[in-house]
Amino acid sequence: MEEAAPFFDYARLGLIDARPLNWAELRGFAPDDLAAADLVSAWTAFLTSCAAAAANTPVLRRGVAADAAFRKIQAEALALGPANAETVRAFIQSRFRAWRIIPSNGAQKGFLTGYYEPVVEGSWSKTPEFSEPLLARPADLVTLGPGEDRDGLPENLSGARKTRDGKLVPYAARREIDTRSGDAPLLYVRGAIEAFMIMVQGSATISVRGERAPLTYAGRNGRPYTSIGRVLIERGDIPRAEMSLARLKQWVRDAGQHVGQAGRDLLWQNESYVFFEIDGSAARKSGPIGGAGTPLQNLGSIAIDRSIWPYGLLFWIDAALPWRRADIEPFQRLMAAQDTGSAIIGPARADIYFGAGDEAGALAGGIRHDADMHVLLPADDP
Repeated sequence: MEEAAPFFDYARLGLIDARPLNWAELRGFAPDDLAAADLVSAWTAFLTSCAAAAANTPVLRRGVAADAAFRKIQAEALALGPANAETVRAFIQSRFRAWRIIPSNGAQKGFLTGYYEPVVEGSWSKTPEFSEPLLARPADLVTLGPGEDRDGLPENLSGARKTRDGKLVPYAARREIDTRSGDAPLLYVRGAIEAFMIMVQGSATISVRGERAPLTYAGRNGRPYTSIGRVLIERGDIPRAEMSLARLKQWVRDAGQHVGQAGRDLLWQNESYVFFEIDGSAARKSGPIGGAGTPLQNLGSIAIDRSIWPYGLLFWIDAALPWRRADIEPFQRLMAAQDTGSAIIGPARADIYFGAGDEAGALAGGIRHDADMHVLLPADDP
């Protein structure tokens, strides 16, 4: 794995402002504004990442590595352990500096979405009710991390198929995987849109006759991600103001999910395909496992662009979101980078984990909002 550029290079690369903020400039971070419980919650997520780094816990999706200054802070945090809000605040302010992240493409603000863990019914075998498979990782799939030799493959591919003679070729797209035979289904869910959304979220818990089967990400075909919601908006099928997770799913169901029907054709426009494993580990019982290999925490974990930011970093997000109900309200929280996603591209881009189940899904599906984003980087870096 390649080492990340030293943190002080982020400014040179134009990813953060030239100077850090004073803590008083970080809106919502003042003791009277930030709820003690929220700060302790973020600290708990951060300690999880620190412990994983210390134990060399394998990541699910490789990214850039942290530098020595950040690893030193992680060790100090572990030595401190669980703490109250006052102690956490003092530690953060003494070890970090907050920097405003500069959005890409000339945007004025960063952009947030939300995700969740679906909890749905399924079957171990194919039935008329449960007909859509979720697949195990194929033996010929090779995952490509940042900076790895791609054997001439395009840079936008993060996975490949290894041929019998050892060469790497692009892995099959969603359409081909959906229509080929010989793959190994783990289990089956009700329909194509349900399987698709599980892949988008990156995890799920499947209930099979009362038995729970927790699914964890096991790999991806590496093809570029295409937002089918954006496709529907651009085609005029759903007005932008009316787009939601529920509306998108209903459109696919109404259009037909079988091969040859418009709903399935829409899903095929996203060539990305995710494979899973049934995960009975102790860590999985604490929540779905993110790209960093650690359990995610409700409203404490975010997915970031792993080609820019190392896992474990703390971010301060300042936005106005419908994050607890349909009403827009301030969202000012410290969050830990513990996941990544194919659609999470750019420095000021984050996906907020909302938890498991339908209620979490409804909230997560309503998040498509601008935000001011800040990253906390070690104070001792040059």
